[in-house]
Amino acid sequence: MEDLRKRLLKTEERIKYLIQIKEGIEWGNLSSLQEKYKHLKDSYYDYSEEELSEELRKVEDGISFIEKRCEDNLSPMERVRIVRSPLRFSLKDILENVYEEYTELGGEDDASIDPSMVAAKASVIRRSKNKLFSQPVMVIGQEKGHGEEYRNGGSCKPWGNEKALRYMRVAETEGIPIHFYIFTPGSYPVEDYPGAAQQISRNLYVMSKLRVPMISVISEGGSGGAEAVGLSDFRFMFSHGYYSVISPEGAAAIEGKIKEGQSVPKELIETCAENLKITALDNQKLGTIDRIIQEPILGARRDDFAFFKNLRSEVLRATDEVVLKTKSLKAFRTYEVKLKKAEEEAAEEPQIDISWELNQDEIKRLLAYRSKKYRNMATEGFSGKPAPSEALYRKIRNVSARVYYRFRYDILRNQQKQVEQVIKDVSGEGSVLLQRLSSPFVAAYNFIGRKSQDKPSRIVTTDRGVSVEDPMELWDTYTSPLANEDRTVTCPNSEKNGCKDLWVPDLYGEFAGVCENCGYHFPLEYEWYLKNLFDPDSIRFFNTETESMNPLENKGFEKRLHIAKAKTGRKSANITFYARVKDVDIVTTMLYSNFRNGTVGSAEGEKFVRACEKARLKRRPLLAYVHTTGGIRIQEGTLGVVQMPKCTMAVREYIDSGGLYIVVYDNNSYAGPVASFLGCSPYQFAIRSSRIGFAGYRVIRETTGDDIPPDYHSARNAMKRGHIQGIWDRREFRKNLHKSLLTMGGRNLYYR
Repeated sequence: MEDLRKRLLKTEERIKYLIQIKEGIEWGNLSSLQEKYKHLKDSYYDYSEEELSEELRKVEDGISFIEKRCEDNLSPMERVRIVRSPLRFSLKDILENVYEEYTELGGEDDASIDPSMVAAKASVIRRSKNKLFSQPVMVIGQEKGHGEEYRNGGSCKPWGNEKALRYMRVAETEGIPIHFYIFTPGSYPVEDYPGAAQQISRNLYVMSKLRVPMISVISEGGSGGAEAVGLSDFRFMFSHGYYSVISPEGAAAIEGKIKEGQSVPKELIETCAENLKITALDNQKLGTIDRIIQEPILGARRDDFAFFKNLRSEVLRATDEVVLKTKSLKAFRTYEVKLKKAEEEAAEEPQIDISWELNQDEIKRLLAYRSKKYRNMATEGFSGKPAPSEALYRKIRNVSARVYYRFRYDILRNQQKQVEQVIKDVSGEGSVLLQRLSSPFVAAYNFIGRKSQDKPSRIVTTDRGVSVEDPMELWDTYTSPLANEDRTVTCPNSEKNGCKDLWVPDLYGEFAGVCENCGYHFPLEYEWYLKNLFDPDSIRFFNTETESMNPLENKGFEKRLHIAKAKTGRKSANITFYARVKDVDIVTTMLYSNFRNGTVGSAEGEKFVRACEKARLKRRPLLAYVHTTGGIRIQEGTLGVVQMPKCTMAVREYIDSGGLYIVVYDNNSYAGPVASFLGCSPYQFAIRSSRIGFAGYRVIRETTGDDIPPDYHSARNAMKRGHIQGIWDRREFRKNLHKSLLTMGGRNLYYR
């Protein structure tokens, strides 16, 4: 009878699970199965053991049939419910069943820095030639638990992601692989130090060049929270998991323009889950994951031990593959032969002895493979790719440019400096004759890389006839169209600071959109910066052919894209160009509000990466001016999300080459870009009155249940938290930028 009780409990669990997935008992004959189960439960002692077993078997067969029907027609939103079920396995279950032993690091439960993030030193026992050997590994991932409140549903706070980063560095020091397991609906949206966005960007920056193999496995991957431990050399996804730019409910609230406090229609949520392409098969087609790990019907649960055995095999195999890619081709072929033989013989695991330790040459190959992997992601998400002949021409041109700049700056410039030092030393001893003899050579070397000095100058003449630099640092050749209205506006700080009403032609003309009393900055169009920040006629746009698309074929989005393109006359929300600031050549990438609120998709990310590559090639500083960014474009799903690691990888390679990367925020800058390729800059500044953060007020309130002060995302608070390094006045933007170009960065810049 004890076995029958267990079967009854299991039957009840299966029925409740189906009800949760279908959100009710109306589907199929679920209601009748539930009634039969209740009858058996209530009449438990009215049946003989044989009769009860037979009746229970009929109910079990009915449940098995309906489970198969449900599995065959699972919608994306139903997969989301499977992932969110408290019956699903968690990271702790994986640690218990996949690894031989483990030690959790950083404390446990309430004593942990953040119980939502778990780091553990684990070991795997493997067999080779009838001998056992242990291989250590670092396991890091979110822990949802099975209903414990303190786990916060796997939504990590900034210090949880900081804990993950700390143990990534430990793994790197010890030279052991890292296995990441992703179980998060998204990061906890608070700016408390170290800040949600800033910490994710730090994680991505370090992971891009972490010198050990990394494998990531996605069960529930929510946007930036997933990417905080998601950048890796091999990316798995469970067959019933989901990986998304935003939760279906969040997407529905945005798409349906649902006001706070109103309920989101269920049909709209289902539609958004479908449009976001969040399933494992969808992501495999998009190329954002490498392989799918199959689960049993309706997803694996914490007691599916056959599933854990398969998971172990898949993760170990992926680690072997990543390691072998860094070694000789012969070693990889030997591995494939042994693996195939093991599969043919139905062996539990191939008896292969592969050391996961890498030497310096193998580490270089590992990082090169990782870079190439992310560089090639989401390349089908935009149009404007050159024809094969044009692509070949560009490749040849880039190779020629690489040779030219290397010769010019690495060889000639170094030789020039050495000759100048010798001449200086000799001249210092007072040899007039040698100085005269050397002057032609000095002139010749000075000619290399010489910049024309006949550029327009921002010099004004005072009433006394004295020439001085214009303190406003602004050209008078451009006036904002906002200045054409003959009316006054009131400064938002008028009650607090007693500011007088401002006449619009003065405010947007002479005052550059700045209140002359308190310094409040009114928003200005991005064209104002193009005309006032850079030297006249120095802007040369590139990658203008790269065009935003609708890769997921979201209904109605094609029309919205067309409107944005017609409105702006541009093809994406990112403008990339060469320019000069007081004769210093720079490469600039600008996200601007007019095109889909400055959101980042495949085209914008690709243009950013190319800007990094141009700046690296030509030894020029890279400026990311963020006029506005609303985050990652949700209509592109995970093709948008992967721009976070992809662009961060490009930034890391540029900075490692000795470049100077400066980020300046303006207006509103939020979400994914700030939590990745913008937030990883060592030099971040903000225009006064701008707002910077990870999530908006509504998301924070709905997630945390707390109201936040109106100035929570202000530039001043961002500076207090250490997010930015300074606040700039718009009128001094050009001057401050020029000062930064001359005083910041490494020695690999062309003008150093």
